[in-house]
This record gives sequence, C-alpha cells and structure tokens, in this order.
Amino acid sequence: MTDELAVLGIECWGHHGVFDHERRDGQRFVVDLVLGVDTAPAAASDDLRDTVDYGSLVEGVADAVRRDPVDLIETLASRIADVCLLDARVEWARVTVHKPDAPIRTTFGDVRLTITRHRRADPAGKGEGHR
Repeated sequence: MTDELAVLGIECWGHHGVFDHERRDGQRFVVDLVLGVDTAPAAASDDLRDTVDYGSLVEGVADAVRRDPVDLIETLASRIADVCLLDARVEWARVTVHKPDAPIRTTFGDVRLTITRHRRADPAGKGEGHR
C-alpha cells in the first residue's frame, strides 16, 4: 500500500519554450507533485531520515526548472519526475507543470501537463529507473 505526499504550487522561473522571447526573457512555471511513498516507517520512527525530505526535493525540482532550457513542458515534466524518482522511497511521481503565462493570444486560465512515472525494478531488483 502506498501513501501520497503532495507538494503543490512550487513557483519557479525558467527559460523554456519554443519561442525566442521565452528563452530570452523566461517566465513563471508552477509545479505540483504527488508522490507515492510508504510513510509507515517514518510514522513509526518519527525520524526525517525514514521519509522523503520534501524541503530538499522542492529545491531539486526548482533547480531542474531553472537549468538547461527545453522547448516543451513535456520534457520539463519528465525531467522533474526523474528528480522525484532519485529517492528510492518514491514508488511513483505524478508531476503537473503549469505554464500560466504561456504565449497564447486568447484569454485562458492555465496551460498544464500532468504526467505519472513509476519506478521499475532493474534486473538486479534494486528498483532503479522509471517508466
């Protein structure tokens, strides 16, 4: 059984997009994370070392948004999911990337993409990678 840990509304500045002005000027991105984590060990021990340190995770996500511009939010969301799955306790990650200031001429509320990535076992059974 997996519990869900959510961190919502992580605001970051990035230079992602297909247009030159997006790459040059940058824009705000908002990230929501929902992670599948077994929280029973941490609940039993009351020790941060037994769970996902969401403070450190948020910093890693913000760094992933700030670095190396990409064209598509699909690529950015995948990069963020990879950061989440670096912690072996994360069984799956649901990542939503919001691009509220996307260059669309018509009035709109939000552009967002949600992806879910699961940890997959490597041949040695160490739980590496995702799919």
